[in-house]
Amino acid sequence: MRIYLRILMVVAALSLGTLFFFPMWKIYLEAPQYPEGLELHIWINKLGGSSDHVLQNFNILNHYIGMEAINPDSFAELKYMPYIVIFFMVTGVLIGLLGKPKMVLYWVLLLAIAGAVGIADFYLWLYKFGTNLSPEAPIKVPGMTYIPPLLGHKTLLNFNALSLPAWGSIGIFLAVVIGGLVYLFSRRKINST
Repeated sequence: MRIYLRILMVVAALSLGTLFFFPMWKIYLEAPQYPEGLELHIWINKLGGSSDHVLQNFNILNHYIGMEAINPDSFAELKYMPYIVIFFMVTGVLIGLLGKPKMVLYWVLLLAIAGAVGIADFYLWLYKFGTNLSPEAPIKVPGMTYIPPLLGHKTLLNFNALSLPAWGSIGIFLAVVIGGLVYLFSRRKINST
């Protein structure tokens, strides 16, 4: 593999580092009680928000509709996801240094599968919180569930919820796209010789 492709592969791997500096996902919530809105940030290792009390305010709202409280310590994913990202970064750099096109392909495919599993896990998390409602909730609407959107906007009673990828997700996107291009260009060079 040519040197510029090896460098691009290293860049692809290191772009995953954005996940340590920016959240992966954001959930915005507007309600009459919070006209300025609430913004929950989902990082690879923690849950936070645009202010110190966002998680507390989410939990207050969730209490009224019977959702369980969001407790970051109850998510095992937040404990092991940093190690998965480090694994992909280290292996991606090693593959870039070795310059083996087939290994680039396997890395990109494995990263894409890991991303898909992460999105499925996130949906299951949203589904669990939106459907396992307490029968003693102050506000009960028969047959109503409160599953926030995985992606996009949804109205839940008088709440407007918006769920979008955040800056950290760009690192995953860049890693997959750049890694895929490295593989395609390296295959083209091999086939043309």
